[in-house]
Amino acid sequence: MTGASDMRDLYQEVIIDHGRNPRNFGKLENANRSAEGDNPMCGDRLTVYLHIDDDGVVDGTSFEGHGCAISTASASLMTEMVKGRTRAEALALFRRLHEMATGRPPEDDAGAEPVDEKVLEEVAGKLEVLSGVREYPMRVKCATLPWHTMKAAMAGEDSTTTE
Repeated sequence: MTGASDMRDLYQEVIIDHGRNPRNFGKLENANRSAEGDNPMCGDRLTVYLHIDDDGVVDGTSFEGHGCAISTASASLMTEMVKGRTRAEALALFRRLHEMATGRPPEDDAGAEPVDEKVLEEVAGKLEVLSGVREYPMRVKCATLPWHTMKAAMAGEDSTTTE
């Protein structure tokens, strides 16, 4: 079992790594969905790009924009975790991250499609490092903004998500 100090160290390492070297950064040229996200309190602004194939699988994802290390790291991790996942699995990861970061499910969680939890376990552990933001309430929105923006992109919403 990982101790609180070990988890905090891992949280900091992952945030620093993904913040400095974000994965899947830049515009996804073949995107068929996108959404913008804005956190005016922190200055985070990003666009999430998705390519969802005919079977409902996210086969491409990226993001661009600017933000704090937590927002950038969360977006980077998100793009790695949702790629290759079905829409339902990606949204299940969003719900799990939201609960870890806030201690409660998303407000608009009604009608969530069930998914095989075993399918998510391989990537869900990576979400654990983002649960550290719960100790810093002002940073929760930084971590959840990319995920809310991804959810808006999946829904085809054309507005800016504000977190």
